Amino acid sequence: MSKKQNKLITKEILSTAIKGAFFKFDPRFMIKNPTMFIVEIGFVITLILSFFPSLFGGDNQERIYNILITLILFVTLLFANFAESIAEGRGKAQAATLKQSKKDFKARLIKNDGSEEMLSASKLKIGDIVLVKAGELIPNDGEVIEGAASVDESAITGESAPVMREAGGDFSSVTGGTTVLTDFLKIKILVGAGESFLDKMINLVEGAARQKTPNEIALNILLIVLSLSFLIVVVSLYPFMQFLNVNLPISWLIALLVCLIPTTIGGLLSAIGIAGMDRVTRFNVIALSGKAVENCGDVDTMILDKTGTITFGNRLANKFYEVQGVNKDQLINACLLSSLKDETPEGKSIVVLANKMGYHCDQKEIQDVIDFSAQNRMSGVNLKDGIQIRKGAFDTIKTYIDKMGGKIPSDLETKVMQISNLGGTPLVVSQNKEILGVIYLKDTVKPGLKERFAKLRKMGIKTLMCTGDNPLTAATIAKEAGLDGFIAECKPEDKIEAIKKEQAEGKIVAMTGDGTNDAPALAQADVGIAMNSGTAAAKEAANMIDLDSNPTKILEIVEIGKGLLITRGSLTTFSMANDIAKYFAILPAMFSVVLPQMQILNIMHLQTPQSAILSALIFNAIIIPLLIPIAMRGVKFRAIKSEMLLLRNLGIYGIGGVIAPFIGIKIIDIPTAWLLRILGV
Repeated sequence: MSKKQNKLITKEILSTAIKGAFFKFDPRFMIKNPTMFIVEIGFVITLILSFFPSLFGGDNQERIYNILITLILFVTLLFANFAESIAEGRGKAQAATLKQSKKDFKARLIKNDGSEEMLSASKLKIGDIVLVKAGELIPNDGEVIEGAASVDESAITGESAPVMREAGGDFSSVTGGTTVLTDFLKIKILVGAGESFLDKMINLVEGAARQKTPNEIALNILLIVLSLSFLIVVVSLYPFMQFLNVNLPISWLIALLVCLIPTTIGGLLSAIGIAGMDRVTRFNVIALSGKAVENCGDVDTMILDKTGTITFGNRLANKFYEVQGVNKDQLINACLLSSLKDETPEGKSIVVLANKMGYHCDQKEIQDVIDFSAQNRMSGVNLKDGIQIRKGAFDTIKTYIDKMGGKIPSDLETKVMQISNLGGTPLVVSQNKEILGVIYLKDTVKPGLKERFAKLRKMGIKTLMCTGDNPLTAATIAKEAGLDGFIAECKPEDKIEAIKKEQAEGKIVAMTGDGTNDAPALAQADVGIAMNSGTAAAKEAANMIDLDSNPTKILEIVEIGKGLLITRGSLTTFSMANDIAKYFAILPAMFSVVLPQMQILNIMHLQTPQSAILSALIFNAIIIPLLIPIAMRGVKFRAIKSEMLLLRNLGIYGIGGVIAPFIGIKIIDIPTAWLLRILGV
């Protein structure tokens, strides 16, 4: 996927949305949103009354007023359709980019006899073996069974840096539509035509595979119940008013109904859901269901892997410990010399730390470089003056010095244990037969995580770390990162048990993973986020896939999920609060004919009953496009306690939702009354 554009609406999206807004007038589409379908029925009735004003016993003088109400209802529907079309348009724009990567081309099929056959990629079946050479596209999702190559996955992830894919391990999964840059890969196809990851992405971002979430369904049911209740009330009013010999125009009753039912949230609800999925997608995460995004907002417990999520995974030099009788300068210089040509992350970090402390050496002193291997289990250098410097694990260097007839310092083991107790890795350094000291290698906690975990704690989210480290090391890392707990010496089955334990307490659990061993836990979690660089089994088990393969992104995904729920709740509150002000506008205007005493409720001092009804309807229409940016971008999430967040949003969207219509309807009433006088209505 190409990197996300931040612009809310482009010219292309706007053009598509305008066309889509008109197409959505189709009753077969509108009936999916019962609230707006009622508005459409009202629109059709007032349209008929515009041509035949006396159809239900009305007056021909009502024609112009009926036309005005018809136009306002048309605009209301158009704006509601436009809101949803804008949200869909952003997804379709992404889909168009993805479809450019999905082209039918020839694939090199390996037959059972070893011969090759060129055939259309769309004809490949599950289990087929294909050979992909440098410069060729991978025809479909699969698993590398032979070879190793650099692969360009920018069509999917948007990242230009290539990644390595090779047979065996956690980096054997490949995605159709990506390009092999070097060497070759022999791939076993794992999915059929039209079922690839790219196909799923296209369907999801287009909205073709979007299903309404449980909360969205519940809110829809509430809106339907409210709409039907008000429909029964308004329909019952007509015979009641006839009995009292009061002639209320049908168009007035339709206007009353439209103002009573929750049209604002009804018009924006689908757009909010689509936009929530869109925000996740633009964050380079594919949510395989809307429920997964929604669950993110309800997460109570996050289970995180230590390596790659909480720590960098590379042990970096943190401090130099000299043994008794050794000068610290001698130790640091030896450490620096032994690491100048060491290309490992640990070696580079030793050079960086020594340089920061003001130590520098000349590479010209080095004659031979001893690389680390499984056989020697240490690395180092031989200098031109005959000095041999080595660094390695405690046991390895101890054995090495013993063989050379050297002496083991009395305080060496104490310093090694001291570093181990801190959760670090001790790297012992020797020069010839003498041990100089120990380098403290620390698995560094990613910066800023402690503050972020503190924010999560404020929100009531518990954080647990899973690690294969011993309890002492795990406790050290957990304390430094500010986690709520940890599971040390963790095995795959321990993760599942931890998830089940939290779920048994009624909690929503999120976790990340990338290996086949993570698949059962990802499937068990309510929110399972698999890394795109991970195995096919992990991606199949998860309900979200991070295209950037960044485990820490789970923190942002939870915030997006909470933002979706907050946005829906805030706009629902605003919509309901809006109705209160509209009642004060339209009810006194309509019923003061029967009960003049109701004029006391006309606290906005609207000029005429006709202008009051039109002003309320106009405000009801224009508030929808004004709220589209909030629905699309979402209400900003703040890491505060839920009680405080509720009070804050009630203050802004509840009280604001009551005040805004009073001001808006009053302002609209002034030109509306003037226009009606000109038209003689």
